[in-house]
Amino acid sequence: MNLLQQIEKWAEQSPDRTCYRWRGKSLTYRELKKKSDALACWLAETYVNDSAPIIIHGHMQPEMPILFLACAKSGHAYIPVDLAIPAERILLIAESSEAGLIFSEEPGLLPFLSQNVVDPDKLAGILKDYENQIPDGKSEVAGNDTFYIIYTSGSTGKPKGVQIPQDALASFVSWAQSDFGLTEKQIFLNQAPYSFDLSVMDLYPCLTTGGTLQTVDKEMIARPAELFETFASSGLNVWTSTPSFAEMCLMEPSFSEQMMPELHTFLFCGETLPVHVARNLYERFPRAKIINTYGPTESTVAVTSITISKEMAASGHPFPVGRCKSDCAIRILDVNGQQVPEGEKGEIVICGPSVGKGYLGDPEKTKAAFGIIQGQRAYHTSDIGSLQNGLLYYHGRMDSQIKIHGFRMELGEIEHALASCRYVRQAVVIPVKKEERYDHLISFVVAKNNPFEKNYQLSSSIRNELARFLPDYMLPRKFIFQSSLPMTANGKVDRKVLLKEAVQ
Repeated sequence: MNLLQQIEKWAEQSPDRTCYRWRGKSLTYRELKKKSDALACWLAETYVNDSAPIIIHGHMQPEMPILFLACAKSGHAYIPVDLAIPAERILLIAESSEAGLIFSEEPGLLPFLSQNVVDPDKLAGILKDYENQIPDGKSEVAGNDTFYIIYTSGSTGKPKGVQIPQDALASFVSWAQSDFGLTEKQIFLNQAPYSFDLSVMDLYPCLTTGGTLQTVDKEMIARPAELFETFASSGLNVWTSTPSFAEMCLMEPSFSEQMMPELHTFLFCGETLPVHVARNLYERFPRAKIINTYGPTESTVAVTSITISKEMAASGHPFPVGRCKSDCAIRILDVNGQQVPEGEKGEIVICGPSVGKGYLGDPEKTKAAFGIIQGQRAYHTSDIGSLQNGLLYYHGRMDSQIKIHGFRMELGEIEHALASCRYVRQAVVIPVKKEERYDHLISFVVAKNNPFEKNYQLSSSIRNELARFLPDYMLPRKFIFQSSLPMTANGKVDRKVLLKEAVQ
């Protein structure tokens, strides 16, 4: 599948069809093509023989898909960076990626960057100057060329840039269209920021099938009345989100088939799907189907899926995460790299064309996690799983990486940031579960040079410092101050003792 061609055909077949909606703004397939073509021509002319990645700094504005496609048409990988990402973290991404160009919806957030920053006014001028120009197609991203790069949490305090090639994205989209039962010209929900790869699950399946992407932004999510009003008028057919977002929506009694009568498919990824969420959704949306999926960013969104039946939801048993897509394979390996017997637990290793190209500019981490197995690209996930009758079951992590509300994070990165805070001598971060999933973080801190009389003042100061380096979803909900941290017999912090204290 050539993704760009699949999207372009809708500009010919249904040019006036809306492809993107955000608040009062919309974008047609004709506009998507014309504007991405114009910008691609400017990029090709301005950055000759330069295929460096380009940072796209924004949230849910209609310019986002225009910028993504323009990058691909001109031979550049794009790096989506949400407006909520702290400035210092963006600086790390810019340095790591060696991106020389940034398109920004709010350039005032980036005064420290030396890269060429294109603001909305300059972008509008480029689109006007290059209107009706069409790229020759010779430079567009194809085959094993990197289509996008998403930065994830890294244990050393530096985010890792996951490189996803066009072929891997095309493999995912083809699978999603066939296995998820997606038909043409449907309305898809997008609630995930583009810096979170869950957004890929709706963006490209939508655009390649001539659909309409209905976006909801973080301000809407913070205002439930506005959010549910948007849902009610959206005509949604395909819902894509983390289970946590759906669970939040279920708190609203009117969130049901009556609100969205045309909604027929729920697609979940990013975290464990709790049984009670599926059960409650079937009570509210009895005619819809629920699809549970699994896959890390490094393997292009998801590689397994299963339709959760009403009987499965009623059983109360934890769900499997599904069967592997046909062009890939799941292997469960022990600590020696050997396949474990059926039903036994081991590390989940994903093999096949969905696997990405490694971490940008980090050969050491790439070598540690990526490899070749039987001639196919392979990614060692550090997830624990088991295979039973071809179904994959997920059993947690092997390392300090966790997911909260779908966002992947390394506890080591948060602890690294805490160690740099001026009032922190020592700190550890403990994830706290709510039922089957991690719900929030608590940090145990040994303070130094504390000038405050009250602990809440110290907590506020530490949180403000952390917010300079970490996005909101990585900030601990609570800080507990201690004179020292408990230790195990071998001299390590006793996290089990701290966890017991955290859940009391």
